[in-house]
Amino acid sequence: MTERLPPYEFVTAPCGALRLTLAGAEAELRTSGALWLDGERALIAADLHLEKGSSYAARGQMLPPYDTRETLRRLAAEIEALRPRLVILLGDTFHDRRSEERLSRQDAAGLTALAAGRTLVWVVGNHDADGPKALPGEIAGELSIAGLTLRHEPRAGLAPGEVAGHLHPAAKVRAPRGTVRRRCFVTDSERIVLPAFGAYAGGLNVRDAAFAGLFARPPLAGALGGVRVHAVGWRFLAAD
Repeated sequence: MTERLPPYEFVTAPCGALRLTLAGAEAELRTSGALWLDGERALIAADLHLEKGSSYAARGQMLPPYDTRETLRRLAAEIEALRPRLVILLGDTFHDRRSEERLSRQDAAGLTALAAGRTLVWVVGNHDADGPKALPGEIAGELSIAGLTLRHEPRAGLAPGEVAGHLHPAAKVRAPRGTVRRRCFVTDSERIVLPAFGAYAGGLNVRDAAFAGLFARPPLAGALGGVRVHAVGWRFLAAD
């Protein structure tokens, strides 16, 4: 990839989010890792991997069982701040097909509350291909909105207008005092891959071969910081 194309056009919002045009749609890359489409009042989050902790515990690898609670707390905070009419969970919302059965009553109630007064859409992923069984909302394989196509797994090759998750992108950023690794959005302004929203979800370096061929030009990473999303050019990104 080369960097001879025009520079990206983006602004940092007062809330710390990165605002840019994505295949003609105005989009906001939130510090939480969610994508906000203001024109549609739509909040999109990928790869929550709820009940990952309990899944690992069932196999003998004990993790603190608080990932679902923390992930839902962050998602509820975004809903409270933005008041969306549409919440789209972009696949792998549950870590496995029995995760819904392991939800505590409080967490199940929290998920139910997310749908109150709005439309909740569960886009299915490879971890949760059946969708939820007892929770409110609509189940979809993919979804079209604002000229964008929302699906869990990115399609190979160029796909203008695609919004996907699945790959859990992370940016390793070179800096004068060393390097820092953060979850990130990755986009060429034509398509975007969202970071994993789940508390226990890992990250795959954007220079991994899995991202090769997805973008028409060297992509921009929107690295998640504590109070803002940092726009990082391709040449500043290091491999693991």
